Amino acid sequence: MHKWLTVLLFVAGAAISWGVYVPLVHGAATKFQSNLRAFLFVGVAYFLVAVLVPLVLIFVMKFDPTAKAAPNFNASSIVWGIAAGVAGALGALFVIFAATNAGASGVIYVAPLVFAGAPIINTFATIYYFHPVKTLPDWKFFLGLAFAVVGAAMVMLFKPADDAHATAQVSAVKAPAEVTAVH
Repeated sequence: MHKWLTVLLFVAGAAISWGVYVPLVHGAATKFQSNLRAFLFVGVAYFLVAVLVPLVLIFVMKFDPTAKAAPNFNASSIVWGIAAGVAGALGALFVIFAATNAGASGVIYVAPLVFAGAPIINTFATIYYFHPVKTLPDWKFFLGLAFAVVGAAMVMLFKPADDAHATAQVSAVKAPAEVTAVH
C-alpha cells in the first residue's frame, strides 16, 4: 500500500505540473510573441531543474537518494537519457506550436488531446518495444484506452467554439435594446 501511495503522490505532482504546463507555455509564447523564445525559456527551466539540481546533488553534495546497486555514466545510459530528453523537448515544442496555433480559446483542448494520446502511445510502445510482455493485459485495460480515444474525440467534437461564444454574447447584448424599442 505504501508503494502505491508514493506512486500516486508522484503521479499527482506530474498531473499538476503538466496540467498547468499548456496554459503557462501558451502565456509565455503570447507574451514573447514567439514560439521559439518560449521554447528557449522552457529549455532554461529544464536546465535549471534537470541539470543543475542533479549536478549539485550528485557531485557537490555526494547525495543521490535514487541510486540503485551500481549507478553509472555508461554510454548506453547516456544515450537512453538523451533520447528521453529529446522526446520530452520535442513534445514541449509540439505543445507550444499546438497551443499557439489553437489560440487562447484552443488551449483548453490541446492538453486533453495530448494527454489522452500520450498514454495510448506509451502503452503500445511499452508492451511491444521497450518492455515486451508475454501476456497482454486484461481486455478491461484496453477498454480503458478505448475510453481515452473516445474522450479525445469528444473533446474535439464538443470543444468551445469562438463564434458560438461571440454570437451568444452579442445576442444577449442586443436583446434588451430590442425589447425597449418595441415598447
